[in-house]
Amino acid sequence: MTYCEDSISAAKQGFEAAFAERTFYNRQTQDSTHLGAILDFLPVKSGMRLLDLGTGCGYLAFALAKKYTDISVIGLDITDKALEDNRKRAEHERLGNVSFVSYNGITFPFDSKSFDIVVSRYALHHFPDINKSLSEVNRVLTYEGSFFISDPSPNDNDTKGFVDGFMQVKPDGHIKFRTFAEWKALCENKGFRLADFFMSSIRFPRRHEEAYEAVMQKHPQEIVSGYMIETKGGEIFITEQVNNMLFLKSTE
Repeated sequence: MTYCEDSISAAKQGFEAAFAERTFYNRQTQDSTHLGAILDFLPVKSGMRLLDLGTGCGYLAFALAKKYTDISVIGLDITDKALEDNRKRAEHERLGNVSFVSYNGITFPFDSKSFDIVVSRYALHHFPDINKSLSEVNRVLTYEGSFFISDPSPNDNDTKGFVDGFMQVKPDGHIKFRTFAEWKALCENKGFRLADFFMSSIRFPRRHEEAYEAVMQKHPQEIVSGYMIETKGGEIFITEQVNNMLFLKSTE
């Protein structure tokens, strides 16, 4: 298997397991204040087609479909069981404007210029070939379509990859958190221009393992302390800043 295939396989296995244990996973990822800020921030209009890239359990896709009943939302992910659960939920809740599609983690199974907006929340740091994925986002967007990224960022003084090493303790295919400047440069190189942004933060638990302590001991305390790490009740909590960036497709 190639590096990308190995990474995608690890992410798929890790997230299938996480989704199966829904309560703990929800504590790690769900935030009603952040969700509301995203829904208000996106330039959604009647009749649009939206793609939720890395949809997972459909947290953002379902919220979009419920708030904007006159749009079409497709959630795309590498998982199978979670997507099937999402389809059953959509049917149970009689949401006819949201559907879910699986893919290989590299090439999007859609025609060019299929979507008006592509969104991705807390997923892109798992993508092993980010340049290919950004090219695919550009391809499936209409001209001047919107691309929204919400993804954690390393602290300014974390220049040696502490937070990435910390996140990689859990075998779920974590690749890299990127700074605001890194996302801006990557997206501009793929034919996007930054239109707007806001910053937020996320604080979440992971089950405590000695490997987390080992990663923390490798780095200066001033770097580690910036993430406000705390161990309690068998869990280790970490706080991360989040980039929320809206880009417009500027090239065909």
